[in-house]
This record gives sequence, C-alpha cells and structure tokens, in this order.
Amino acid sequence: MQKKEPKIIAFCCHYCAFTAADLAGTMRLQYPANINIVRLPCTGKVHVNMLLQAFVDEADGVMVAGCEPGSCHFLEGNVRAVKRVAFAKEKLREAGINPERLEMFHIPASDGPLFAKSAEEFTHKINQLESSGNTEKDEPDSSESGAGNIIKDKPQCCS
Repeated sequence: MQKKEPKIIAFCCHYCAFTAADLAGTMRLQYPANINIVRLPCTGKVHVNMLLQAFVDEADGVMVAGCEPGSCHFLEGNVRAVKRVAFAKEKLREAGINPERLEMFHIPASDGPLFAKSAEEFTHKINQLESSGNTEKDEPDSSESGAGNIIKDKPQCCS
C-alpha cells in the first residue's frame, strides 16, 4: 500500500523563496512534488485568513517562505508575516489543529538547496504528525470550533 503524500501549500515571496524554488529546479534538486507553491509579491501580503483557509481546504501543512530578516524588498513585510504566522498558529490551536502544521521559513533567493531541504524536512515533519496519530491533530472537540470556523474571527494584531 502506497503512503499518501501530504498536501502542503507554500506561500512564497516572489523575490526570495520563489526564486530559490526556481533555482532548486534549475539545479535539478529534488524536493517533494506535493509542495504547491503560491507566489506572493511579499510574505507581508499573506493574510491570516489565507493561512487558515488552506487548512479549511484540507491542506495537511502550510509553509510561509520569505526573505531573511533585514533583507525584505518591502522593508518589513517578512516581519509582518512572522507575526501573522504566530497569530494563525494560536487560531489553529484554538480550533484543535496542531500548530506545528504551519511554519515560517526564511530562504534567500540564492539558496535553492535550502528551499529543497526545507520542503523535504517540512514534508517529513507533516508525515510524522500524520503517522503518529497525534490527538491534537485535526478533530475539534465541539461544533463551535474547527477548521470551518477558524476564519470567522478577525485578527486584532496583524494589520
């Protein structure tokens, strides 16, 4: 029986992480085919609702990959992304979804091998969470919470 590959959405900065992913392909580096890349002008444009909606749409894991701290093309977009990822992790925890399924990565444009390694390691981590039967995984305790309702609360933190 073949193991199901997890569905992973990667929100990538056009200038850094997406370029690194493209470089990984040019270098013929292998990374899991289950990584679905969404190119953004900057990770500062990723909204908490986008991250949570990925889980509503049955993603097993979500990566946010952007510029290294201090080198954002839009000055502080990656700093905003870090805050939004942290807030989304809190919302996931409240909904009974393991917050380790969401992760922020800082990947420079010139580091295709780092993108490939990060994608491989994150996929491995999600596979371990799936196979461990993690009880904090994805089943909420009551009908009030859950992935379908996590995007209803508007974030107060991360404008």
